[in-house]
Amino acid sequence: MTGNTMQDRSIALVGLSGTGKSTVARALAERTGMPLIDTDRAIERQQGQIISALFEQHGEAHFRTLEQAALAEALGGTAAVVATGGGIVLRPANRTLLRELALVVWLDAPTEDLVARLAAHDEERPLLSGEAHAKLEALRAARAALYADVAHHQIITSGRAASEIAQEILRIYRP
Repeated sequence: MTGNTMQDRSIALVGLSGTGKSTVARALAERTGMPLIDTDRAIERQQGQIISALFEQHGEAHFRTLEQAALAEALGGTAAVVATGGGIVLRPANRTLLRELALVVWLDAPTEDLVARLAAHDEERPLLSGEAHAKLEALRAARAALYADVAHHQIITSGRAASEIAQEILRIYRP
């Protein structure tokens, strides 16, 4: 990162589904007073449909275009805490935006933890229907290098409260 301070930059959380991005983002927004932007929720509000319906009706490529626009908007204004969708790193333009305009933190956890967390939530995730463990492993294999490429820091979230993770991120953000 360039410059003397990161405090004028957004904080963006990346990682697979179930790593705690939305929960940690809420805790960060509360502590910093920064606005919270969840790119998936922003897309749903704008489109008037849930993500799974968008995938089903228009396909993944259309969703990724909407996601890129949502990220550009989230990072284009006042510094915010941004919870991203798990596939945000798939497009090179998104990785560039993230690296240049935010402190990017990759939240990660073992696949077994992710499956348990996702099973506790009643939210349909289009890329995880069916055998969640195998699909998460495949997504991890496909995306880990992209998360590593874009992230300034990686935090393992297993067995940790969102408030503890938020405090760790704030120590990085405000050294």
